[in-house]
Amino acid sequence: MATTLRDLLIQRAARLQNRPALTTSDWGTLSYAQLRNRAEGVALGLLAREPSPSWHCATGTAWDWMAELAIAASGLLWAPAGPAVPSEVLGGICFNDEAGRGPYHAREQVVQASTPFTAALNHGELMARLRRLNGQLGWDHDTEVSLPLTRLGHAAIRAALWSALYAGAHTVLAGETPIDPSARFKTSSPVWQELPFLDLL
Repeated sequence: MATTLRDLLIQRAARLQNRPALTTSDWGTLSYAQLRNRAEGVALGLLAREPSPSWHCATGTAWDWMAELAIAASGLLWAPAGPAVPSEVLGGICFNDEAGRGPYHAREQVVQASTPFTAALNHGELMARLRRLNGQLGWDHDTEVSLPLTRLGHAAIRAALWSALYAGAHTVLAGETPIDPSARFKTSSPVWQELPFLDLL
């Protein structure tokens, strides 16, 4: 069982390989294996640079989610006040930098359940919250979750992305969708409802 966010990414990619993980208008549909590769490409770019203990990313594109996954998998801190992930790491000349491969693999020994992910939560605490929420949501590998790309920086959307990864669901990042803040998200519903995710992160 995964105990860290790094484990979660690796295990979902290994188990679900060719199943759809993420769909965007720019990228089409990425499988779970491709999702891991893209996130780790960002991680290699980050770890090949002068190390920073904290980062954030707010481009308003799907690269923000790749950056968050990369930061988590590298055992770094997601911090809104931290430096922004450089654009050249997000698919640019520093993406998938081989100089970061050794440091990234070395992080496997460093990232533990007690490793902080945000100022408020470590990996183990967020994993426990994801486990509880997934029990309420009932999401699984057959769930497709549509989320508004325009709200990607909001904590509830980020929480839903983590929940979808935990469940092995297929996330679709699209234009703004209607929001019903008082209803719980149903697996079969096409409507994004944020209430279950407000206190996750």
